[in-house]
Amino acid sequence: MPSIDQIKSELTARFKGALKGFDTPLPTRLFVDVDKNSVRSMCNVVVGMGARYLVSIGYDNIARDNTLGLVHTFSFDNDNVFCCVRTKVTADNPVCDSITPDIPNAGWSEREYMDLLGMKFEGHPKPKRLILADDWPAGIYPLRKEVPWNLMPPAAEDVAYQLDEAPEGCTTVPIGPFHPTLHEPAHFAVYVDGETIKGCDYRGFMTHRGIEKLCTTQVTYNEVPFIAERICGICGSVHATSYSQAVELAAGITISRKAEYIRTFMLELERIHSHLLWLGVAGHLIGFDTVFMHSWRVREPVMWLAEKITGNRKTYGMIIIGGVRRDILQHKDDILNVMNTVEKELIAIKNAIVGDTVIHRRTKGVGYVSTEDTVKWSLVGPVARARGVNIDTRRDHPYAAYDAVKFDVPVVDTCDVWGTLLVRILETFESIKIIRQVLNDMPVDEPLLYEFDEPIKPLIHSITAVEAPRGEVVHYLITGEENRADRWRVRAPTYPNLQGVPLMLLNNQLADAPIIIGSIDPCFSCTDRMALVDLTTGKHEVLTGEQLEKLSRSKKG
Repeated sequence: MPSIDQIKSELTARFKGALKGFDTPLPTRLFVDVDKNSVRSMCNVVVGMGARYLVSIGYDNIARDNTLGLVHTFSFDNDNVFCCVRTKVTADNPVCDSITPDIPNAGWSEREYMDLLGMKFEGHPKPKRLILADDWPAGIYPLRKEVPWNLMPPAAEDVAYQLDEAPEGCTTVPIGPFHPTLHEPAHFAVYVDGETIKGCDYRGFMTHRGIEKLCTTQVTYNEVPFIAERICGICGSVHATSYSQAVELAAGITISRKAEYIRTFMLELERIHSHLLWLGVAGHLIGFDTVFMHSWRVREPVMWLAEKITGNRKTYGMIIIGGVRRDILQHKDDILNVMNTVEKELIAIKNAIVGDTVIHRRTKGVGYVSTEDTVKWSLVGPVARARGVNIDTRRDHPYAAYDAVKFDVPVVDTCDVWGTLLVRILETFESIKIIRQVLNDMPVDEPLLYEFDEPIKPLIHSITAVEAPRGEVVHYLITGEENRADRWRVRAPTYPNLQGVPLMLLNNQLADAPIIIGSIDPCFSCTDRMALVDLTTGKHEVLTGEQLEKLSRSKKG
């Protein structure tokens, strides 16, 4: 596999006239600037050299030079190298070649910037609206800096999302946006011939919260980790860590080794409770509630432990720029006791599942995607590792204390839902192993937080990745003025994996659609609204945004 110097040499030889320059801020980061007319060709060359597509980032640079910026990011997993191909288009003619025909998982990223920045991608196979609501008026692009963060434009009239054409002879079966098998709003239009699925179209982003816009206009660097935690109800520490690392790399901050160990502990504690939660939900989706009840019973002491250490069952507030907020060593005995109990009980659950023929029938061969298609569609996490793709950011791009702990990366080649189940169970045992090492090897007398008072230079590009329970999280940061980011792009693992769901559903039975969708552990959004229930009277009400703000600022809140 190539080193950064080899990548630079190959791209220089292939793109002499179009290449604008290189930036190598770290031995593991390469930024390549190229003319827009050569972007598609360069991305193909990078993939041909063994890189894996991550996500694309669009940003507004109109005030500086009347351009819109675009970055396609890639990972050379075996070499711990992130390669970012950057270009720009004029705001007057924001047209660029689409890379989606060659790299299918780029489809959503490009559609996103059609919606949010007004860019155009020639050759895109499905240039339909993705992010914006169906009644969002044309010509208003929310990620452009001229658009206020709290703009509420008037709704457009007589518009509706147009689903793909169903294959001939097929019936369209809607799953969602509200459906008993979905825990959050999303719409899968499933095309069936009898009971056999022949195609699928997806319409999501119904609870889009505009967090990226909010965090580049209204809050400062140090406040974002607490917002990042709320991107996902399960992966809070994941997003706080990835964002904090992006700022730390841009600012040249090196946190203490002790803080890195504590971050590793929090990430693995999150992985344990997430995998146990998913295992229970998976059992429920196939009608096996015994698995659901036992998995959640085993998970509950993990949640009690999290609350004891951090004060919260979730949204821990532990990880901030420069380190962490609390120590964990005073809880060492409690942590070890919980890990021992979880391990013992999980062995029993694993043995029961592995030998259960009903679970085999509901999961083996279901949601099949070949290893080759998994690579082609850039799928991540347990979904990829269940299909023979040996990737794990903890090992491939070590961060926190993952360079100091030993663990195996479970990979199976069943290429189906059964494989994702096996991978998640095996990963839970590895997380327990990592936590024991953290408690044994973590330094005792080091500071938890590195204080940094110097302003961060603007327009520095920074990319980081963290392995969430669902798969790889990517955060891309462009530093800005006024102690806040100029652009912050978050790619959660559900983003690439959802694009692979139609492939997983193809030629399966309609009855298996819930477990196939559930097998990626999808996370759409968790904070659409809040309900207030008075337990003494049974009365309930839905709170408005103004009521929530008043409650949060009051002493009672």
